[in-house]
Amino acid sequence: MSEIVCISPIDGREVARRKTASGAEIDAALKAARTAQAAWRKVPVAERSKLALKVMDALLAMNQEVVPELALQMGRPVRYGGEFRPVEERVRTMIALADEALADIVPPAKDGFKRFIRRDPVGLVLVIAPWNYPFLTAVNTIIPAIIAGNAVLLKHASQTILVGERFQKAFDAAGAPKGLFQNLVLGHDDTSKILSSGAVDHVNFTGSVEGGRAIERAAAGTFTGVGLELGGKDPAYVRADADFDYAVENLVDGAFYNSGQCCCGIERIYVHENLYDNFVEKFSDITSKYVLGNPLDEATTLGPMAHVRFADLVRAQTKDALAKGAKAHLDPKNFPADKEGTAYLAPQVLTNVDHSMKVMVDESFGPVVGIMKVKSDEEAIRLMNDSPYGLTASIWTQDIAKAEELGLEVETGTVFANRCDYLDPSLAWTGVKDTGRGASLSELGYASLTRPKSFHLRTI
Repeated sequence: MSEIVCISPIDGREVARRKTASGAEIDAALKAARTAQAAWRKVPVAERSKLALKVMDALLAMNQEVVPELALQMGRPVRYGGEFRPVEERVRTMIALADEALADIVPPAKDGFKRFIRRDPVGLVLVIAPWNYPFLTAVNTIIPAIIAGNAVLLKHASQTILVGERFQKAFDAAGAPKGLFQNLVLGHDDTSKILSSGAVDHVNFTGSVEGGRAIERAAAGTFTGVGLELGGKDPAYVRADADFDYAVENLVDGAFYNSGQCCCGIERIYVHENLYDNFVEKFSDITSKYVLGNPLDEATTLGPMAHVRFADLVRAQTKDALAKGAKAHLDPKNFPADKEGTAYLAPQVLTNVDHSMKVMVDESFGPVVGIMKVKSDEEAIRLMNDSPYGLTASIWTQDIAKAEELGLEVETGTVFANRCDYLDPSLAWTGVKDTGRGASLSELGYASLTRPKSFHLRTI
């Protein structure tokens, strides 16, 4: 047994310290989950959905407490509120989709036979959630898993360890059956042991590529279902016919919201040569107006990154780019809170960049973006695809038919036109290449949380 400690990026204070679950506690949790799921799978979908709504309401009631709590744990400014508006959207969407997504699949009638495919719950689902959107990323799997008839174990990131406790309080307040949902404080070794033992039926992990590989290695040979959302380097392409002001304003927000710590945040931008100079000028001007500071201050629009090591990685990428000839358009001195050795990092806009620089090919997950000039759609698509990742890509144009045409050529999980950094729960959330595998949300999100069971019944 060890301890998980959450250190605030604001000032280094200790926010929380929790002991990891013992072997006996883990065994008891697994047993309780199996017992609860055996009964829960027999509960009608409508009743499961009612519980999901009660959990959602319990979370919404916590918002006033959660907003500053999140700021303390991972640095998001309180002025932006919590995550519960999109949490509500996702819960309500998955409930609305449940009846059809979980209904029996019935083939054409055949005399003398009754035939159908039932969607059985997989059983026990382990959710390993990250810190950057700690409620949203977790709810993507937790709620659909519960509605599909599964039991859920949650292992939350150490940086947002209190979020797991919030989920537990919400399920308890909603009157969930004992053992159906359990928040566990686990270390990496404990998590690996659970997976390698085959004790769960499906695991969903959101995190780094290396973390995803570790999950796959741990589950190897157990035939446990694995869903992975990993790294990203999401690109944007601004065509010559884009609505200029709209594109600039939205891409600034897409690049720097949450200090750039967004799974689908904009990390590289390709701009048609006809717009390039004006785009860089206006983009840099808007970015320069961010206020870097304490996220508990309502005036702050850019908080610290979640940890000093994350800020140091972005600093290193920026220095690498500058050493190779990149141009920085913002002076960190204009952001007094920016200090080496801290999690406070000024936003940065880089030009004269290319794909020999880490900042254009490696995941940054921070407040820096590189902007490149392109001459054609073909050049833009080639550069967008020159990446080991593929979560989302956005195309900014007034020609939606062209956006769809170009989107067919982009290697990505989601194609946006004239928007970015958003997750529509009616659509599958998925990625290609090193971004992972599997899909959450939408009707397809239920597929990985259930297994087909065919009934072939002959009348005698």
